[in-house]
Amino acid sequence: MTDAGVEPLPPYEVGRLAGAVLDSVGSVVVGKRAPLELVLAGILAGGHVLLEDLPGLGKTLTARSFAQALGLDFRRLQFTPDLLPADVTGSFLYDQRKGDFAFRAGPVFTNMLLADEINRTPPKTQAALLEAMQEKQVSVEGVTYRLDPPFHVLATANPIEYEGTYPLPEAQLDRFLLRVSFGYPSADEEWEVLRRRMARQREEAQLSPVVDARTLRRMQAALESVAVEDSIGRYIVALTGATREHASALVGSSPRGSLALLLLARARAAMAGRDFVVPEDVKDVAGPALAHRITLRPEMWLRRVDPSFVVDEVLQAVPAPASGAMPTYAGGYAE
Repeated sequence: MTDAGVEPLPPYEVGRLAGAVLDSVGSVVVGKRAPLELVLAGILAGGHVLLEDLPGLGKTLTARSFAQALGLDFRRLQFTPDLLPADVTGSFLYDQRKGDFAFRAGPVFTNMLLADEINRTPPKTQAALLEAMQEKQVSVEGVTYRLDPPFHVLATANPIEYEGTYPLPEAQLDRFLLRVSFGYPSADEEWEVLRRRMARQREEAQLSPVVDARTLRRMQAALESVAVEDSIGRYIVALTGATREHASALVGSSPRGSLALLLLARARAAMAGRDFVVPEDVKDVAGPALAHRITLRPEMWLRRVDPSFVVDEVLQAVPAPASGAMPTYAGGYAE
């Protein structure tokens, strides 16, 4: 997921810089340290993050704040029903002075793209973003353009409005390394939001860069040196495999879910300043990494069962490794 030729930082330095980035973003996004850690883990792992939550809970603010703290070029694209694929990728326009067609790059040519309300645009436009997310490139009129690293998509979606929306297909949901929700703040946290707004005397908060794009790439490169014991690797495989056998699941997580667990667990270890993964790293990211990759049986929706329920039961049923032995799934889940 990282680029060859980039010198990795030592794990302790990754942990120090990650803490500084989180402190900076946390000065604006109040009381959401745990979700912010997950978002940063997704970025360090080289992936894309889906922020799914109710309106007004800081999703857009989070994306903009991370871009500022990480020193990345940032663009926001509002997805609407009339948005065309060319509005995402760019298109060829006729240059009268040169008498030829020239490519005008779209907003996807950036370091961090906020795809705001991604489920409000038709599937054809959603698919235009898919190649960029997976292949880090854009094809227009038979010509392929590479996207400069780092490139990350932070997409937002509103889970309660269905009229006029186009739910993301499973194939595109699978392209997001993890899905994160924030939830409502406590009363004290909400008052702190108001207090800080009055203190800065302006609407938008501006953060100074903590790192730059080059340093971020070095932080990402450090993940390749984070050791994963065979027992933990097999624990990851067992967790993902158990989602496919759960009584409530129609379709469990694909092997891409195992890869997401591996990448995010490495990121969590590096953020803690370690060069090795422990089982707790895997448990911390299991829900955000796997829940959106699970399709429930239709009757489970009537019972208001959430895919995260499947992940919670899988974590309880599959024993964490205490030795090099592979954990096994014994079955016995209740519907």
